[in-house]
Amino acid sequence: MKDNGYAYPGNELELFAQARNWKSYMAALLKPYISGNVLEVGAGLATNTGYLMCPDVKSWTLLEPDQKMAGRLDEALKKSALPPACQVICADTGQLPRVPAYDCILYIDVLEHILNDKEELETASALLKPGGKLLVLAPAHPYLMSPFDIAIGHYRRYTINALRELTPKDTRKLRFFYADSAGLCASLSNKWMLRQSMPTEKQIRFWDRFLVPASKILDKVLFHGAGKSVIAIWEKNQPAS
Repeated sequence: MKDNGYAYPGNELELFAQARNWKSYMAALLKPYISGNVLEVGAGLATNTGYLMCPDVKSWTLLEPDQKMAGRLDEALKKSALPPACQVICADTGQLPRVPAYDCILYIDVLEHILNDKEELETASALLKPGGKLLVLAPAHPYLMSPFDIAIGHYRRYTINALRELTPKDTRKLRFFYADSAGLCASLSNKWMLRQSMPTEKQIRFWDRFLVPASKILDKVLFHGAGKSVIAIWEKNQPAS
């Protein structure tokens, strides 16, 4: 396995793996756009993969530049702890062959870790087949930048307009919306009062057990106009006939 020299700075992935309600809710929002050959960029420990997998998936490539994490993914595959459709590549998108090989590309809490986000999405667009979907879920609202964001290597948080401005050429905007409106209150609390660099397990359990179910209702009432996460979906243009 090639060592890219990249090491993920955060240590929150195992903590957030316990957020089962959030992962199920997030997956319900994204699954309608997931099918075919899927590329999950920055797969981490693949704690989202099982939630996002659906019957329309043919293959699922876990792309992870951190060699240690990629090694853990390989071990999980050998132990059949990941869906059999999965394969692991230790690389970043720039190291993949520049051919349209994927029907869906996912960035789940990943794009905010990438310095050149616009260039990254242009690279992703080149890897998409015509009609393929590019999905981004990211932390919302720059005013919510906190010690936690900095501790885990976030360069930014996004608004819907900021993501629209990143629209890659040869794609069209499909849908942009916020999610987890109740969780927005928790993020505001951490920003202005707690100022923590890492949430506690108790706080994660409270958010996941009580705030996420509330968000599932409130988000619909607000027409997904508020939330601590933002979702962007693009579709690769069909070639001109």
